Amino acid sequence: MASVFWDAEGISFIDYLEKGKTITGEYYSNLFTKLDKKFVRKDPVCKRKKNHLSPGQCTRPQNVLAMGKLRDLLYKLLENPPYTPDLVPSDFCLFPKFKLFLAGQRFYSNQEAIAAVEGYFADLTKNHYRDGIMALEHRWNKCISLKGDYVDK
Repeated sequence: MASVFWDAEGISFIDYLEKGKTITGEYYSNLFTKLDKKFVRKDPVCKRKKNHLSPGQCTRPQNVLAMGKLRDLLYKLLENPPYTPDLVPSDFCLFPKFKLFLAGQRFYSNQEAIAAVEGYFADLTKNHYRDGIMALEHRWNKCISLKGDYVDK
């Protein structure tokens, strides 16, 4: 499993869960610490800014440890209704074409799979990432006009 963090400029950080390991609140807490260090290295000024994350599976309110770590690191979650994949940029922008890219491929080692993942994301243009972030406002407004119904039907 890979946890992918990205912004309008591209992939910020990918963490690969070791085979046989379980996803826990502690895993996510450590993951957010690693992510924060990457952001600070990329832009030292960002530590003084309010950084926003779009909610994903790891940031559901019941994951108390992960939510506490985000608060400690001064991240603010964008508010989404629960279970709205059509409002999470990774689900509507990043992963659909990625799933098509992976379809039918077979990897014989973790290194082979990681190389394919990183190669795929490296080949995407900056416009792809920027357009995905920019589409979020339109999708939010559409969801509001549909009174919370799914945007993509």
